[in-house]
Amino acid sequence: MTDNSRMDLVPIGLIHTPYSSRKDAPHQGRDSQEICEIELFSEYAHGLLDLERCTHLIVLYWLHLADRCCLIARPPRDGKEHGVFATRTPNRPNPIALDIVELLEVDGRRLKVRGMDALDGSTLLDIKPYSSGIDNIEGARIGWHE
Repeated sequence: MTDNSRMDLVPIGLIHTPYSSRKDAPHQGRDSQEICEIELFSEYAHGLLDLERCTHLIVLYWLHLADRCCLIARPPRDGKEHGVFATRTPNRPNPIALDIVELLEVDGRRLKVRGMDALDGSTLLDIKPYSSGIDNIEGARIGWHE
């Protein structure tokens, strides 16, 4: 019998940005025009085959400075308490983040992207192609955020 509850995350690279602390980073990656770099570890370089044909990517990474004990958050644009799962706060039990970025260039195992809010040195967990036909859900909303 296989233990499907076991989770072994494997870092696949590092993220390089100009943001050394949360106060330096934008609240949302979409708000940033900074060009950042994603560096894949060499053993994962073959996974980049055909990536240059993508215009946008979903980047999943680990929020290494997050507080993993928080279950309540006060988003800056709202100021009211909400459960962390109803927010995008970096402080959460499993601090996994995602940015949807514009892919500008693929140079070997280094990607130049725009639209990140990750802190410099964040651990890269995964990259997926973004598709407006699959990933865009018309009319989706966060009720308290409207």
